[in-house]
Amino acid sequence: TRLDDPTAGEIIYDNKDLSKIQSKELIDIRRHKMSMVFQHFGLMPHLTVFENITFPLKVRGDKASESKKLTQDVIDLVDLKGREDYFPHELSGGQQQRVGIARALAMNPKVMLFDEPTSALDPELVNDVLKVVKELADEGMTMVIVTHEMRFAKEVSNQIAFIHEGVIVEQGLPNELFTHPKTEELKRFLNVINDD
Repeated sequence: TRLDDPTAGEIIYDNKDLSKIQSKELIDIRRHKMSMVFQHFGLMPHLTVFENITFPLKVRGDKASESKKLTQDVIDLVDLKGREDYFPHELSGGQQQRVGIARALAMNPKVMLFDEPTSALDPELVNDVLKVVKELADEGMTMVIVTHEMRFAKEVSNQIAFIHEGVIVEQGLPNELFTHPKTEELKRFLNVINDD
């Protein structure tokens, strides 16, 4: 989503290279087609759960009545009903991340981007977040997920790209990559995680 400008390569979305288009068009794509879930939640501490989710809808100019219904729908979807008036510091890490997911979903994106959605969580909270992401995958949501959760990646993905030192060194179907890795980098990585 061009939070940083790329130094090399292409970012192709809908037959357009996002690294080369002008900021106005890029803003329109981000507002209407993509949503991002951040590693460290990215919630505004002075806003309630409901307000955090509604905020980008207000910025986009959605009608208040539509925003309210949509926000409640995504709160229910990520199992946070009854927490609408809580502030982020009153929630567990898993609940905060689910607020981040709900906020992204409220934008009704075509693509969701996840940056290590479980890395800031205690191990017992990881499954809560992964369950929500898996449900989205099962419903057909297109997602790009950066993760070290290999079991989850294998279960939920239809394509995996293994990145080593900033370069995609291998990509393909999950079963192929996990059972028949071709590169030494992926073989070493899988040996390390299988030993854990």
